[in-house]
Amino acid sequence: MTAKFDIPDAMREFAEKSVDHARKAFEEFLGAAHQAVDSLETSAQTAQRNVRTLGEEAIRFAEENMAASFEFAQRLVQARNVEEMLRVQTDFVERQMAVLAEQARKLSSAGAAAAGKAGKARGD
Repeated sequence: MTAKFDIPDAMREFAEKSVDHARKAFEEFLGAAHQAVDSLETSAQTAQRNVRTLGEEAIRFAEENMAASFEFAQRLVQARNVEEMLRVQTDFVERQMAVLAEQARKLSSAGAAAAGKAGKARGD
């Protein structure tokens, strides 16, 4: 013969509250996990856009530099004497140094801006 054992109401209430607290804690954990995944995805998308923008800018600069080089080569072969060749060469070098300095400045600024955007997307 086994004795009937009733679980006290206070113990049942305590157990129910414990389960409710555990459920709420787990739901909060899941919410934080979803938020972290969303943040990571946003950061990755921002980084991808920034890399693409920088790459496109670098390609545009390369195209400009090659066009300038071909123009220089054309002017150089059309020179009538050594003095004219030297002048064409000097003009080209001076222009290209200024262009390259400006391109480096733009890429540096774009890189810094991209890093700033990536930091903001991460929430830094």
